[in-house]
Amino acid sequence: MLRVWPAAILAVVLLFLRFVLPVWMPEQGARLAVAGSMGGALAIAVWWLFFSKASWAERGGLLALAAAGLYLTSWVAHPSITRGARGMLLYLLAIPFVMLALAVSAVAARRLSDSRRRIAMAAAVAIACASFALIRTGGFTGGFDNDISWRWTPSPEERLLLSPPPPPPTASAAVTAPKVDEEAAEKAAPAAVLPAATKEEEPVAAAAATPNPPEWPAFRGPLRDGSAPGVRIDADWTAHPPKPMWKRPVGPGWSSFAVAGDLLYTQEQRGEEELVSCYRVSTGEPVWTHRDKARFWESNAGAGPRGTPTLDGGRVYSFGGTGLLNVLDAKTGKLLWSRDAAADAGMKTPEWGFASSPLVLSDSVIVGVSGRLAAFQKSTGKTLWMGPEGGGTSYSSPRLVRAASGGGVDQVLLLQKQGLVSVQPSDGKLLWEYKWEGYPIVQPAVLPDGDLIVSVDDSSGIRRIGSGGGPDRWASTGLKPYYNDFVIHKGYAYGFDRSILSCVDLKDGKRRWKGGRYGFGQLLLLPEQDLLLVLSEEGELALVKASPEGYQEVAGKLPAIEGKTWNHPAIAGDVLLVRNAQEMAAFRLGVGK
Repeated sequence: MLRVWPAAILAVVLLFLRFVLPVWMPEQGARLAVAGSMGGALAIAVWWLFFSKASWAERGGLLALAAAGLYLTSWVAHPSITRGARGMLLYLLAIPFVMLALAVSAVAARRLSDSRRRIAMAAAVAIACASFALIRTGGFTGGFDNDISWRWTPSPEERLLLSPPPPPPTASAAVTAPKVDEEAAEKAAPAAVLPAATKEEEPVAAAAATPNPPEWPAFRGPLRDGSAPGVRIDADWTAHPPKPMWKRPVGPGWSSFAVAGDLLYTQEQRGEEELVSCYRVSTGEPVWTHRDKARFWESNAGAGPRGTPTLDGGRVYSFGGTGLLNVLDAKTGKLLWSRDAAADAGMKTPEWGFASSPLVLSDSVIVGVSGRLAAFQKSTGKTLWMGPEGGGTSYSSPRLVRAASGGGVDQVLLLQKQGLVSVQPSDGKLLWEYKWEGYPIVQPAVLPDGDLIVSVDDSSGIRRIGSGGGPDRWASTGLKPYYNDFVIHKGYAYGFDRSILSCVDLKDGKRRWKGGRYGFGQLLLLPEQDLLLVLSEEGELALVKASPEGYQEVAGKLPAIEGKTWNHPAIAGDVLLVRNAQEMAAFRLGVGK
């Protein structure tokens, strides 16, 4: 007879560690889910090898069957399973499941004859291995919750392609720059100027360009800091909740929005084409699209561009997941010029794709090509300068610091693998650098006195440093943003300490409070009302008080969109725009006093 009571206990423990404990401790959810399930699997393997009382041939035979089954499965499993988590997802998911199948089958078949029990256990292990050839994943959340589906069911992107709404017309062909400027661009980097499109179609009538500055011109708003100055909303969502205006499917991507008048701009993927898309704010109807034959995909987050368009002077500047920099007419989508910025900078596509959002200055557009800054002339696409090499991978976006708050000179900052660099906007010359190695995604924050708040990965916490790259004022682990940008308000930093909101005092880095579970979501600051508008990882909306006195949820959680939501929200006047990799929506917010 097998000794099966340890198997029953270990199976329960494994399930507890994988599914229950991460809910109780969400800030360590992913680590607990992985470590707990793999630890439980190891414990079951130890029980089976040394304490089960099975014959040695049976012990070794079943483990060999499990290993062979996983090896064979790795050859036929869906790419999202075999390539996820840097090639480890199959084993992270399957090993605990297979060991759980071994333990459960041992308990269930304990009263059978030895031969039948062995057949039952072998069948359970084989089926557990083979089951991972039948599924795919749309990626996983910050807490390692996988979006598992049968591999033959269409993904949201495939459903969009199979049953699309009336497609927006393709924007008209590229217009080359004036001859003298084109020749100058070619002399600068002839191989990187992309050919014009050939197919011409008339776009639908676009709204007239607004004479006023765009309400939300770039990634994270007018100042690229996640703040919506001048916006006041009705915060009583019990009496006056956000009013749905429209909702529509959208191609995958982690782009946010830029907004001018009744037009919004975003980036998305449709099959083998990467799109810059324009829709109406009022109705959600498509206005125009620009399409490139390009596709970036990785299994953790899925397909699509990661950057957000920037609006300036009636133009749209976009940077795609494979390194294409496009400049389009904002009214028609007509391509004005395009460059392969990755080739220009000599950078390969990083693991998670190019994720920088363009920074537009008076005469140049600057992108972070992974860990290297690159500047191009706005009018022609001519290469102006390349920043220092050797910074390593970066998923952060460039940040402009004006002389008034940056130590006396204008500068452009970029967080990269080796730390923070500052260059001159005119020529890319290095001004200073701050060494702090990591894997940066978020942007540095600029304080009124010129000091900077920086974070380099999901466990680094934040540091306050001087405007010239030092010295350190303090370091804090009270706020640990990952891909969730934080905001600064009245002497405090507010953001996600992994999956829970946190408030940190900027005088000393001490945490003032921590509370609210919104997953790995995003937030905006409404400074006039001391409010944080939170978009949770599950697509829910909430309002939280931006005050150091304590965590206070003013309103929420209201469902907005479905699916994993990592995209930054945008707000233009009284309209809130939200999206993820499968749908986007607009809500009318009541106007506050």
